[in-house]
Amino acid sequence: MSSRSDSGSGEDSLDRLLPGSPITAPRRKSTSQTKTEPPLLRTGTRTIYTAGRPPWYDEHGAQSKEAFVIGLCGGSASGKTTVANKIIEALDVPWVVLLSMDSFYKVLTPEEQTLATSNDYNFDHPGAFDFELLVATVKRLKQGKSVKIPVYDFTTHGRQKDWKTVYGASVVIFEGIMSFADKELLELLDMKIFVDTDSDIRLVRRLRRDITERGRDIEGVIKQYNKFVKPAFEQYIEPYIRLADIVVPRGGGNMVAIDLIVQHVHKQMEERELSVRAVLASAQQTQPLPQTLSVLEGTPQVKGLHTIIRNQETSRDEFIFYSKRLMRLLIEHALTFLPSQSCTVQTPQGQEYDGKRSFSGKGITGVSILRAGETMEPALRAVCKDVRIGKILIQTNLDSGEPELHYLRLPKDISEDHVILMDSTVSTGAAAMMAVRVLLDHEVQEENIALVSLLMAELGVHSVAYAFPKVKIITTAVDKSVDDFLQVIPGIGDFGDRYFGTDGGSSGWSDDEEQERPKQQT
Repeated sequence: MSSRSDSGSGEDSLDRLLPGSPITAPRRKSTSQTKTEPPLLRTGTRTIYTAGRPPWYDEHGAQSKEAFVIGLCGGSASGKTTVANKIIEALDVPWVVLLSMDSFYKVLTPEEQTLATSNDYNFDHPGAFDFELLVATVKRLKQGKSVKIPVYDFTTHGRQKDWKTVYGASVVIFEGIMSFADKELLELLDMKIFVDTDSDIRLVRRLRRDITERGRDIEGVIKQYNKFVKPAFEQYIEPYIRLADIVVPRGGGNMVAIDLIVQHVHKQMEERELSVRAVLASAQQTQPLPQTLSVLEGTPQVKGLHTIIRNQETSRDEFIFYSKRLMRLLIEHALTFLPSQSCTVQTPQGQEYDGKRSFSGKGITGVSILRAGETMEPALRAVCKDVRIGKILIQTNLDSGEPELHYLRLPKDISEDHVILMDSTVSTGAAAMMAVRVLLDHEVQEENIALVSLLMAELGVHSVAYAFPKVKIITTAVDKSVDDFLQVIPGIGDFGDRYFGTDGGSSGWSDDEEQERPKQQT
């Protein structure tokens, strides 16, 4: 199983990176038929998709666009994986998951292990696959959820300890010899493709693969082929050709068939496009601010800090210094919303003190929306020494104006934590909503999410609260409106540009909405 929606790499985008990050922009495609380089960039340890994942949910925060699932069926070594990779290359979009049925072989009993070692176990029978897990996995991927995929070891005939996490598929390509064998699985497929390859070619390919990649001997491969593979193809696989929407003769070399498939998928993806920001920006909010909103008390100190960082004459050094002070106050305020327990301790004088025991960092994950949200991480780490940190990169598509997910890196088992989602400013709430939706897709409980931002517009507050009524919204100030460029008014300017010294439009990161207005590409 492989995935181009790699959830373990990369944060930055194009040449709008942290200072000193060497990067080379990819060549642009001159026509839709010209294949150059994939839409991603690599720095030392990071991979960044320059074509992001558009919204897969509506303005209510509910998932409203399912992934497009392609099923590839065919005999063993017919070229299914090759066809799948050719489709991925021709699609030229990053959020495509390639899922192999080979990952879903059942865990063998000791007796079955003995049979497998002597090539007497039938891996080409429907009963050899864990269809219950397979259907559940495809269903969750289709719904846009995060899933864990088993990793099957063909040498030991067992599953490895560590499973692979996959998330964020706009297109799922599922391939396997029994892809059409289960009725429930078949109903999840939006397009069914049968790869038809001559039996002699399949035998030669299987010999090469099993000997070189799976450590088998030639006698064992031929024995297994004659005893199980060939009869299974004739009995279970070949009849499925009648269920296919498209039959691809000759496998990966049939570019005419692959081009037709790609054209259909592109059309389906265009028809499923959603417009979230436009709906949010046009919304007329007349309701009072929600009860889930908490604004830091406007003490003279807080008002003084706002006065400094809002002032356009403030130098970058002072902007950074006083922003950090305000962030520290905000994070401390946000932590008061975490659950605590009553406890009694002994003082050095030997007396009892009735107090509270709150989270010290364990059980808390901070997630920053890059790039400006990353500036709040030091404040969180300063008060939660064991806190885990995740990152999400969301940018605006300059053509559609919609937020797009380019990258995420989340700690394992984040679903068990309270999550502090950090961004510097929120105007329409479109990027914040996408980030919350990502967390929910990773099974984080909505009531355990706190959106923490230095400055928010009323529109953004209402948008997030309407979509996710259990999410706590915590800020130092709420401004009344946004302008035609979706900037908070009176606002603070472009926080990322002012903080990182990139004034002049060279930044394209998401400080939620402050970075979401149209900009010149650099």
